[in-house]
Amino acid sequence: MTIDVAARVPGPRMDNQDPALFGQTPSQTVGPFFHYGLPWKGGADLVGKSDMGARADLFPAENYVLNLSSPTGTPAGEAIEIAGRVIDGAGELVVDAMIEIWQANAAGRYHSVDDTREDVPIDPHFIGFGRSSTSAEGEYRFRTVRPGPVPGPGGTMQAPHIAMSVFGRGLIKRLATRLYFADGDGNADDPVLAQVSAGRRQTLIAQAVDGVWRLDIVLQGLDETVFFDL
Repeated sequence: MTIDVAARVPGPRMDNQDPALFGQTPSQTVGPFFHYGLPWKGGADLVGKSDMGARADLFPAENYVLNLSSPTGTPAGEAIEIAGRVIDGAGELVVDAMIEIWQANAAGRYHSVDDTREDVPIDPHFIGFGRSSTSAEGEYRFRTVRPGPVPGPGGTMQAPHIAMSVFGRGLIKRLATRLYFADGDGNADDPVLAQVSAGRRQTLIAQAVDGVWRLDIVLQGLDETVFFDL
């Protein structure tokens, strides 16, 4: 939907609603504005101090100097790298999407006030949240730690996983999915995976390839990734 500013501004005026300055507002879809605001330098590195996350090639050099991640120390647990391509329904790579992750630490606790368990420690050096732009090759990439299991509904336990959100042009709202590990303890008993048909579970299971956990995200089509209602 677009909003015609001229239709709702009576009389000539030169302020921040003047159509001579702005005309119509952009359509209300998610993107493609991310590379100039939402990802930040270092936002995809949850364990170190690299600049991965935002795409430097899309920023003027003078604007690519702020917001480098500032870790307070080394997080506990196994440091891993996750990566994958974002692919649209026509099989084309999506080069202007953004992937957001949220996960528990290595002990299985979230860095959140909503996680009040006292028997599982908070890691003061691990936030569990990050953002990655897709590259010119349509690939997202994160450095993080392998998460521990977390509680599920009805007293069950969920297998180690990373929650992922996909933002991109043409999407009215973010798409929510998950990344599980092919060798993950508890995959067979995970209450969320159990709701996914056996033939589609592979779209949520990352495989280890040359030391990187890889999972492609397919937005539409035969091999479409399983997305969850929000």
